[in-house]
Amino acid sequence: MAFFFDEPSHTFDEYLLVPGYTGPDCIPANVSLKTPIVRYNKKAGEKCPLTMNIPMVSAVMQSVSNDTLAVALAKEGGISFIYGSQTIENQAAMIARVKSYKAGFVTSDTNIRPDQTLEELVSKIEATGHSTVAVTDNGEHNGKLLGIITERDFRLDHCPKGAKVQEYMTVLGDLVKAEVGITLEEANDLIWKNKINQLPVVDKDGNLQYLVFRKDAASHEEHPNELLDKQKRYIVGAGINTRDYMERVPALLEAGVDVMTLDSSEGFTEWQARALHDIHAKWPNAKVGAGNVVDAEGFRFLAEAGADFVKIGIGGGSICITREQKGIGRGQATATIDVARARDEYFKKTGIYVPICSDGGIVHDYHITLALAMGADFVMLGRYFARFDESPTNKLVVNGNYVKEYWGEGSNRARNWQRYDLGGAKKMAFEEGVDSYVPYAGSLHDNVSLTTSKVIHTMCNCGAVTIPELQEKAKITLVSPASIREGGAHDVVVKNTSIHAE
Repeated sequence: MAFFFDEPSHTFDEYLLVPGYTGPDCIPANVSLKTPIVRYNKKAGEKCPLTMNIPMVSAVMQSVSNDTLAVALAKEGGISFIYGSQTIENQAAMIARVKSYKAGFVTSDTNIRPDQTLEELVSKIEATGHSTVAVTDNGEHNGKLLGIITERDFRLDHCPKGAKVQEYMTVLGDLVKAEVGITLEEANDLIWKNKINQLPVVDKDGNLQYLVFRKDAASHEEHPNELLDKQKRYIVGAGINTRDYMERVPALLEAGVDVMTLDSSEGFTEWQARALHDIHAKWPNAKVGAGNVVDAEGFRFLAEAGADFVKIGIGGGSICITREQKGIGRGQATATIDVARARDEYFKKTGIYVPICSDGGIVHDYHITLALAMGADFVMLGRYFARFDESPTNKLVVNGNYVKEYWGEGSNRARNWQRYDLGGAKKMAFEEGVDSYVPYAGSLHDNVSLTTSKVIHTMCNCGAVTIPELQEKAKITLVSPASIREGGAHDVVVKNTSIHAE
């Protein structure tokens, strides 16, 4: 006979946090959102080898996680998982671009030869949006530096047709430059001392390596939580599948990826166990998460198979229709609670702490705090990040409102059938995701700052200054439909609906 769970599964909407005692030291300034990402021997006193400064990662989706969003999220202290439903070469190139950004040391992606025309220069500026262009002997980002030209150095309508870049650029002899090895602080000091807007950094042979911009100095101060590796490069993740991992993983590692995850709608499979075994056998230092699962049994299976973290959630995403199509899934809150208990039992038994990620079902900012209180170490978000300037999708006007496109990996548009791999045919006969729009919300920085502020203040209301302390002290209550209605504005005529904005 089939196994029946004793209670119905619940969503985050059905819970509230009950305030705890807020002591004198429990103030927002003292709250830390730092959280582990990969497994480590906690009982032996080992430190987690990879942590985040905020408990937020972006979903492995075409409409969410590219290199632009990855840099923006790393600046805030989180990790973006670059989508794997693209060629190995393209995914590795995205990873490489994130790693080359180097938190202030920018690899120039707009370069030109001195013998090219101003018309060609304008085309490059329009294509990339970057108004400062390095002039190198071969027009490549690592060619011998000959000068710098910006859009302020000429007016195209006042220049003769066919005029060359070399006639208007600032030549090398008139540039302030630095050599590789200079620190970001030293570079910024040079910029301010010489009243310049950019500083080229060259190697001993005069080949361009980086540009450091005055505006990035301010940006660096604006992002105190930025997440960097030992070489001061932004940390970035990537999604992989259970088919081409032996070819994809080495390319991603070569590009500098910090952490990967097997991206699947259902992770309690032989294929994920095999992939984890093969990857760790070939590349023992590679960090690979797995999932998704929704119960204790699924967690134990992946933890014992060597998963560095485990993702929770089936059918809870806003663009996911797996539950409608297949009747498979579980309420995200119940799944998180069940898996968190299994994670704690596994830790008590083995001494190994395997972080868990709640993936899906996050609609409101407070759902993040609930997920953390229920045991998640971090959350994965798709719709949330798809709304921002930095996501890779088009910004449109629909019915008079700005929106951004957002589609599921199980939709016909994405055609990421590998995510739904059951070891058989490569193509499904039906969709498990939809093509949609989400309301445009502006910049990632502004929104993430607001969201984390809400999480921090709620933690203080619960008497906690760290995520582990929140998980220990949180008091959580189920709420009735009537109390859910009571929790919003009611019995009034609302003047400004922005109170409902995320």
